[in-house]
Amino acid sequence: MTRSVLYTTSPLLASKTPLWRSKFIVAALALGFVGLGARAAYVQVFGNDFFKRQGLVRFARTLELPANRGRLLDRNGLILASSVPAASIWAIPEDVDLKDPEVQQKLKEVAKLMEMPLPMLLGKLDDEDKSFVWVKRQLDWDVGQKIVALNIKGIYNRKEYKRQYPEGESAAHIVGFTNVEDHGQEGMELAFDGELAGKPGSRRVIKDRLGRVVEGVGDEVPPQDGKDIQLSIDSKVQYYAYQKLKQQVEINKAKAGSVVVMDAHTGELLALANYPSYDPGHRKNLTGEQLRNRAMTDTFEPGSTMKPITIATALELKRVKPSSIIDTSPGRYTVTGSTITDTHNYGVLTVEGVIQKSSNVGATKVAQKLSSQEMWEHFSALGFGQKPLIQFPGAVSGRLRPWKTWKPIEQATMSYGYGLSASLFQMARSYTVFSNDGNVIPSTILKSTEPPVGVRVFSAENAAAVRHMLWLAAGPGGTGQKAQAEGYTIGGKSGTARKQQGKGYAAGKYRAWFTGMAPIDKPRIIVAVMVDEPTAGSYYGGTVAGPVFADVVQQTLRFMGVPPDKEVKPQIVAAPPEEPVL
Repeated sequence: MTRSVLYTTSPLLASKTPLWRSKFIVAALALGFVGLGARAAYVQVFGNDFFKRQGLVRFARTLELPANRGRLLDRNGLILASSVPAASIWAIPEDVDLKDPEVQQKLKEVAKLMEMPLPMLLGKLDDEDKSFVWVKRQLDWDVGQKIVALNIKGIYNRKEYKRQYPEGESAAHIVGFTNVEDHGQEGMELAFDGELAGKPGSRRVIKDRLGRVVEGVGDEVPPQDGKDIQLSIDSKVQYYAYQKLKQQVEINKAKAGSVVVMDAHTGELLALANYPSYDPGHRKNLTGEQLRNRAMTDTFEPGSTMKPITIATALELKRVKPSSIIDTSPGRYTVTGSTITDTHNYGVLTVEGVIQKSSNVGATKVAQKLSSQEMWEHFSALGFGQKPLIQFPGAVSGRLRPWKTWKPIEQATMSYGYGLSASLFQMARSYTVFSNDGNVIPSTILKSTEPPVGVRVFSAENAAAVRHMLWLAAGPGGTGQKAQAEGYTIGGKSGTARKQQGKGYAAGKYRAWFTGMAPIDKPRIIVAVMVDEPTAGSYYGGTVAGPVFADVVQQTLRFMGVPPDKEVKPQIVAAPPEEPVL
């Protein structure tokens, strides 16, 4: 028998419910629906653009398609710098399960492949708040592929490019290097960064939370590869010059050295080397001493290498002739209370003899026939005191004070290379006035096919007269006999200058110079050498820098196919004492 339930007997149902309660519930439901409708209208209509943008920010990405950086080539088309594919490993730390034993074992393999300590790798992956972290960039491409093959969730590979420098440390100060973002930082990599870098492309994609591309959006913009730059450098000459410079710096236990090789006809740089140097492809523990491009950025008092320019100025202004007599006795000369000395009492010399014997007294007496303004104008015309117009970052102007401020003793010392400063590159370029019949020509580090437009400073006759003096200075009885090159006639001038320290000069510290050209009758190259602080005994320019000049001249002319103009092997005799130093 079924028992019937009388609902009216229930005390809950029998109680009267207030009317406002039901109305409140209905109103609350209606208000909720109105709110939902308003929100839907805001999301779908009024705020639609905002939410679309937020969706794109979270899931749409613009992938940069890197451009292949242009190459740096030498004058013969050999590669000095090029780009190769590289693997850059990145991770989403929150997705890497560091507690998984299998993942831990794979991470040990990753650390080994990247040559990174395991604790360092784990430190990069231990922050779960990070959604992106670079693990290591610019690994060898095959190493990156091995890491990808391990298939570790949260660790990914991105294709980039890295630079390779086949010439290593020998050409480091020319080519420079790029940073991890492939932007030029030094040398030609910096000077021509815009042309080399090209223009990256782009690709718009939708990604999921794991960084995987789901689909492309819009058109792909392809990258524009960088332009190749062909330099005037000859990699064979560059390597040889660097090796000879390095050898001489080590033999003389010197602090540093530089060498510049220039085409005497075109002004093209064939080589520019410094020691100490560095490998631009492996820059760990790189120091400022290694990084300095001394030939371009360091300035020094050039010493006696300025004497030919002083003599040429006096010849041009007809104050002296090559055969004019200059009395240098007794090897000392006083100018406004200061005494200028020679290493020997050379007695009576011709103007040619002043250069051959490198007489400070003789140079001073010739300079006294000139005004300060006349000397300054000719020095300036050769580029001293002016920033070189060459495509090289950091090239310095040196120091040449206005002529109105010169005192008599300062004019005297400038005649033989004290009181002004110049870089080794400036010194080499100034000698183009003697190799080009009195015209100083612009220099370039780019391969040139057009003849340079020079500026006349001296007459062809006077330039030839000074070339003859330079030949005498490097021959028997001169100060540059150790600069003689087998098979070729050479001319040049040595220089030995005390190093400045504060307002005076450092005791026992010198810079040895030699600047010259070959073959002397029709010069094809100009070579300038500087050795800083030789400490193995001799510190004179002829004996320290001269041998580098000789070796570089001989080998460079052979590389260039210049036939020898001298059949007899030069007989090197003991060189007399060099020019005096103050």
